Amino acid sequence: MAGAGKSSIGKELAKHFNFKFIDSDKLIEDINNKSLQEILDERGNDEFKKIEEAALMSVKFNQTILATGGSAIFSKDAMSYIKNNSSVIFIEVSLKEILNRISNFSDRGFVKATEQTIQQAFYEREDIYRGFADHIVTNNRDLESCLKEILRII
Repeated sequence: MAGAGKSSIGKELAKHFNFKFIDSDKLIEDINNKSLQEILDERGNDEFKKIEEAALMSVKFNQTILATGGSAIFSKDAMSYIKNNSSVIFIEVSLKEILNRISNFSDRGFVKATEQTIQQAFYEREDIYRGFADHIVTNNRDLESCLKEILRII
């Protein structure tokens, strides 16, 4: 989910292990030379998901930490590819904390149905995230606590 800390934690893990770090949102923006929001506005949710799936499936997992976009879980093929080539860690954050961290979702490239609220999108995704996770780590506190927990379990 947006605001969970995937990119911040991923960067720190990559530094710790001296691995390459890839943020799939940034990868999508670089490939398309547009922001996520521009892609969503111009192409819509379904086309965005196809673009995201292709970007995810292009990642080579050779000493790489990947921070996926929050909508990556909508592609079973991409998530299967990721699970077959790495371990998936779901960074669990409460809805209240997400809303404290992000005040405006309208320009973040957040994939959701037109009439769907952020709360509905959160609860729709939560079970899907859990289903793909090899590990679940809570990030409702400071970044350092979350990193220590991830390092403990991997």
